[in-house]
Amino acid sequence: MPAIVLIGAQWGDEGKGKATDLLGSRVDYVVKFNGGNNAGHTVVVGDKKYALHLLPSGILTPGVTPVISNGVVVDVEVLFHELEALGSRGVDVSKLLVSANAHVITHYHRTLDKVTERFLGKRQIGTTGRGIGPAYADKINRVGIRIQDLFDEGILRQKVEGALDLKNHILVKVYNRRSIEANEVVDDLLSYRERLRPMVADTSLVLNRALSEGKTVLFEGGQATMLDVDHGTYPFVTSSNATSGGAATGSGVAPNRIDRVIAVVKAYTTRVGAGPFPTELFDESGEFLRSKGFEFGTTTGRPRRTGWYDAPIARYTARINGVTDFVLTKLDVLTGLKTIPVCVAYEVDGVRVDEVPVSQTDFHHAKPIYEEFEGWSEDITGVREFDDLPAAAQRYVLALEQMSDSRISAIGVGPARDAIVTRHDLLS
Repeated sequence: MPAIVLIGAQWGDEGKGKATDLLGSRVDYVVKFNGGNNAGHTVVVGDKKYALHLLPSGILTPGVTPVISNGVVVDVEVLFHELEALGSRGVDVSKLLVSANAHVITHYHRTLDKVTERFLGKRQIGTTGRGIGPAYADKINRVGIRIQDLFDEGILRQKVEGALDLKNHILVKVYNRRSIEANEVVDDLLSYRERLRPMVADTSLVLNRALSEGKTVLFEGGQATMLDVDHGTYPFVTSSNATSGGAATGSGVAPNRIDRVIAVVKAYTTRVGAGPFPTELFDESGEFLRSKGFEFGTTTGRPRRTGWYDAPIARYTARINGVTDFVLTKLDVLTGLKTIPVCVAYEVDGVRVDEVPVSQTDFHHAKPIYEEFEGWSEDITGVREFDDLPAAAQRYVLALEQMSDSRISAIGVGPARDAIVTRHDLLS
């Protein structure tokens, strides 16, 4: 049985939760392998809407074992807040596993994230202020706190005191903030220890054994390709690898065990935060997409920047991730438009460029070259077969597929859980 990686194809918010839910009843494990509670996704189950931030969306599917693996940074307070919120609504959260090697977001990470962003002024990155970047920085600098450290108070205290030696100098002398007491941090983390203990496991071992036993494992990436710290629009990126390669390092499952890579892409484009965005709209068309698509951040509530579909980005995603299937979401949002522009290439300094420029400067100055497609007015939210879509919608999907270098296997036609048109089975 397969190991499947599910990633975002643009700048996030593509609807990965919906795609995970589409596969959920057919998989045994759903694994979050990167990021933290800096990105959210909304899953609609019947008449209930669930907003998830840290937890993998597979936690909503009965019978699935949800896993937070080693590549994730965990805000333990947020973890239990989400678990309690889901439990109060009747969701079984007892099967959740958390890697002993996952790093912990502490109070000082959140404080540093917020004050640093404010200090940058006009040069702000657009972080969520939830401590993700500082936690990953500590991980790379080898001064991070891991989940397993909560079970050895002596080691935990040493690590916190060592981290605060430098961080308090920065807070006090650079940012004019109060210092943070080590006891304050240690006591806070220890307060979660006993509740956390039953969840903690060697998740790499668990997942590899599951695959050897013929189980199906879905690796669910947070954020998206264009926010990947190596392959995205650096420095306007997240602090982890959100591409398919991150699934291997972020879970301890080898790359040769991965069978499929599914990328979720919107029928248009959005992003939150600063950074280049060639197809961004500043007119009534952008507002149409924002209001009709309800483009506001699940985690932050911030209005998302909106733009037309960008085919070079889709091709880039297909290449970087080894995409086998695209899931196209929010096609219904385009209903009512007379024509729908699609970016097929860019103009950079008067020269046509068909692929995403390697130079950040060129990408920042890239102007979209559009091809226009006929729109449709029919309501498609009840459609479940591709041939039942309006002819113009079919042509639009097929054109995107040809431009994007991988097949479009499923199409989201509405917010409901079952509002999906399936063209190809994602597990075969």
